[in-house]
Amino acid sequence: MFTLDKANVWVQDVIQKITDKMDWVSEKSQAKIPYTTINGVHDDRAIDNPTHTVTDGINWWTNGFWGGMMWQMYHETGQEKYKKFANILENKLDVCFQDYYGLHHDVGFMWLPTSVANYKVTQNPESRKRALHAANLLAGRYNPVGEFIRAWNDLNGEDTRGWAIIDCMFNIPLLYWATEETGDPRFKQIAIKHADTVMNTFVRPDGSVNHIVEFDPFHGGVVKTYGGQGYEEGSSWTRGQSWGLYGFMMSFRHTGKEEYLNTAKRIAHYFIANIPESGIIPVDFRQPKEPAYEDSTAAAIAACGLIEISKAVGPLEKDLYLGAALKMLKALDKTRTDWSRDCDCILKNGSAAYHNKEHHNSIIYGDYYFIEAVFKLKENDLYIW
Repeated sequence: MFTLDKANVWVQDVIQKITDKMDWVSEKSQAKIPYTTINGVHDDRAIDNPTHTVTDGINWWTNGFWGGMMWQMYHETGQEKYKKFANILENKLDVCFQDYYGLHHDVGFMWLPTSVANYKVTQNPESRKRALHAANLLAGRYNPVGEFIRAWNDLNGEDTRGWAIIDCMFNIPLLYWATEETGDPRFKQIAIKHADTVMNTFVRPDGSVNHIVEFDPFHGGVVKTYGGQGYEEGSSWTRGQSWGLYGFMMSFRHTGKEEYLNTAKRIAHYFIANIPESGIIPVDFRQPKEPAYEDSTAAAIAACGLIEISKAVGPLEKDLYLGAALKMLKALDKTRTDWSRDCDCILKNGSAAYHNKEHHNSIIYGDYYFIEAVFKLKENDLYIW
């Protein structure tokens, strides 16, 4: 039988390694908004760069995760420097509101780990204002006929007015928070409508999920599905699976709707059934055997979700979810982490998409969710979703 007692020595060891690494990395990258590493050194999405577009520079969807890491470390250690570094990043993101055009549904990913986290910890009124502004932007993307939140703005001239993606299950907690904070029900109503649509149109009977579903933006109804960042249409992009299983747990936590818990469990069962013996997660569960692309970030995100599911089920089910989470996290720690000073990131072998030119990179959200997952095992994470 799985118990946390059996994992406590390992958890404490990994937390010590996280603490040691973040102590110097945070100092080194305090003025940056990292996404990945270049020759082991954090890049900086806040810097004007001729290769960046309006959406992948200061408006890049992952730009809140470094702030989230700082808040997790502040919660864990109490060291004031982490609060300071988190505030530096949050202040930089103000220019995104001014730019506007680069923002889309991922405002949840950007301001939940920054402004919402800040407000939960410090009650900073400026952070509350930023988060509510972001929540209104997200609510404004809701299509009332199709009952979905539009994902991206037009991509390279492609009409995406009817596109929704599984990732948005992580953005809608911003709407739940806005209702909880203001008492205005419209935010939560939109979040529930979107979650219901995703539950009914993205999640397949076997628990696998679509990445992208296109709806008719004028009349509603599904037009088609896309493989997106997975291998192909109808395949099973693993990070999308992790967005789904953890995302529906978030909606269950905010609403108490049993359908969301059951959906999270269904996706989780599919995910667990496909975890390789090694514990190393591929980019897509239905990808060819070669090339053997993997995605450490999917494992870290899924582990967070599985730990959350374990809190909502009885003792007979608990072992299934915690055991799977620990298997992946231990595999990551043993073979896919870099605790040295040669690399600013922790996790190696992240892959943003199957058909990208580059694979097996360090990606900032991999580090964030790995830290969050380990702190969950200690039962001391800062819940920001």
